[in-house]
Amino acid sequence: MLGLVVIGAGAIFPDVSAPEKLSLSGLSRGDLEALTERLLAENAALKQAIADLRAEIAALKGVKGRPAIRPSGMERKTEPKPEGTDSRRGRKRRKTERLVIHEDRIIKADVPTGSRFKSYEDFVVQDLELRPHVVRIRRERWKTPDGRTVTAPMPAGITGHFGPELRRFVLLQYHQGQVTMPRLVTQLRAFGIDISKRQVVRLLNAGNGAFLDEARAVLRAGLETAAWISVDDTGARHKHRNGFCTQIGNDNFAAFATTGSKSRLNFLTVLRAGYGDYVINAEALDYMRRRALAGSVVARLEADPEHRFADEEAWIRHLERLGITTLAVTPDPVLVATEGAVWGAIKAHGLLPDTVVLSDDAGQFAVGRHALCWVHAERLIHKLDTFTDKHLQAQQRLRSLVWWFYADLKAYRRDPDKRRRGQLRARFDRIFRRRTGFATLDRLLERLRSNKDELLVVLDRPEVPLNTNGSERDLRPQVIKRKISGGTRSDQGRECRDAFAGLLLSCTKLGVSFWNYLGHRVGVPGADAPYLPNLIRMRSATA
Repeated sequence: MLGLVVIGAGAIFPDVSAPEKLSLSGLSRGDLEALTERLLAENAALKQAIADLRAEIAALKGVKGRPAIRPSGMERKTEPKPEGTDSRRGRKRRKTERLVIHEDRIIKADVPTGSRFKSYEDFVVQDLELRPHVVRIRRERWKTPDGRTVTAPMPAGITGHFGPELRRFVLLQYHQGQVTMPRLVTQLRAFGIDISKRQVVRLLNAGNGAFLDEARAVLRAGLETAAWISVDDTGARHKHRNGFCTQIGNDNFAAFATTGSKSRLNFLTVLRAGYGDYVINAEALDYMRRRALAGSVVARLEADPEHRFADEEAWIRHLERLGITTLAVTPDPVLVATEGAVWGAIKAHGLLPDTVVLSDDAGQFAVGRHALCWVHAERLIHKLDTFTDKHLQAQQRLRSLVWWFYADLKAYRRDPDKRRRGQLRARFDRIFRRRTGFATLDRLLERLRSNKDELLVVLDRPEVPLNTNGSERDLRPQVIKRKISGGTRSDQGRECRDAFAGLLLSCTKLGVSFWNYLGHRVGVPGADAPYLPNLIRMRSATA
C-alpha cells in the first residue's frame, strides 16, 4: 500500500518513503511508467520549492549573490579602556623644534632712516629639492711601463648610468609608495631624468642580491628566535597564473614568499628559509607518525643509515631505492615522507625551536605547536544564517558569551594566573558544550570545542596573541599592490617584490627608517642603518 503526499496546488503523489516496503515486482509496465512520471513530477516540485525558498531568503537579506559579511567588532569592543586618561590635551610640541636648519635666509625690511634694529623674527619653512644632478665621472687611465692600461675603478653605488640617490628614490617609490611602473617612469621624466621603462626595471630588479640575502637572513633570524609567529596568505599573480603569497612574521619581522601552491608541503618549504636539504631525524619521524604514515615505511626510513640529503633529486632517489615511490596507499607515502624530511631539516637548522604557529585554521598551517585565531573562530558564529527569532536569539546569546570569554582571555594575557587558567578552561567547556536547539549552531559548537587545545594555547603561553590581525595588516600592502599593479612577470621580479616587502615591514617593526636603510645599502654617502637580522636577535634576546 502506498502512502500519499500532497505537493503544490492539490497534486497528489505516492509517498515512496512510507514505512511499508514498496514492492515493484508486482506492478505492470504501465503502473511502473505512471509511478516514474509521478516521482519525476514530485522531484521537479521539490526543486522548485527549494528555489523559491532560496529566493525568499535572498530577498529577506536584501542581497544578491554572496553576502558581504562585516567584521563582528569583537576585537575592538573587548579592548579595556585606559585608566586615568585625561581628555585635556597636553603641551603642544612645536613642529619645528627637532628640525635641522640647512640654510638661513635673511629678508630685508624697508624701514625709514633712523630706525633701530631689534632682532629677527624666525619662521621655519620645510622644502624639498627634486632636480636632476648629472655627474661626469672622469676616470684616470694610465699606461704602465710594461704596456698595460690601468683605469681607475668606478665609484661605489653606480648602477648603469644612474647614481645611488636615484636608485634609492626608485626603490622607495615602488615598494613603499606603491607607485606603478608607468607612473614612476612618467614621474622621473617630469623631474628631468632621461630614463626608459626598461632601465627602471633594471634599477628595481638587477643587482639586488644583497637585499635578497638579507631578506632570507631576516626570515632565518626570526624563525630562530621567535616565541611565536603568525601566518596567513592571499592571492597573487605570477607569469599570468594565479598563485599565493604566504606571510610569516611577528612583532619583530615579516617575510613573504609567492608560490603556485598553498599546500602544507609548500608552507614547510617556505619555513625552511632557503635551505634545500632533507633530513631524517627524530622530529621528522615523529611528524610522519602523527600524519599516519604506515609504520613499515617509517621503519625503512629510520633503519637506513643515510639520513641527510643535499637536494630534492637526492631525496627522491633515496625514496626510489627504498621502494616507497611505488606504494599506492593512502595517505600518499611520498608526500608525507617528504613533508617529514622538510620538517626535520627545519629542526636540524635550529628554526622554530619552541615556536607557536598562529593561524586562521587553514589546514596547511597546522604544523608544530599550533594555535588558532579567536577572531576567525567567532566569525563563524557571526556569519551564521538564522531563519527564526529563536535561532537569532541563540546566536546572539552565544556571541555575548564568546565576547566576554575573549575579554577575559585578554585580561589573562596581561596578568597570567595559575588558578585563573583552570577556571577559563572549565568555562570554555561550559560555553561550547551548550545545546541551543539550533542544529547548525550546535554542530559549529562541536567543531569549535574540538579545537580547544589550539584555541587555549594562550593559557600556557601568554605571549602568544589571540588573533592573526598582525598577519592581515602585513598582507594589506601586498593586496593593494596586486590591485594596482597586477602580477610579476619574471622570477627575479617576484623574488625582489617579496624580499623588499619583508624588508620594508621589518624596518617598520624595528623602528628603522626605510629611506635610510635603502640609502645605506645602495651606497648613499652619510646614510646609515643596522643589519636587520642582528637587530632581530637583539630584540628577541631582550624581550
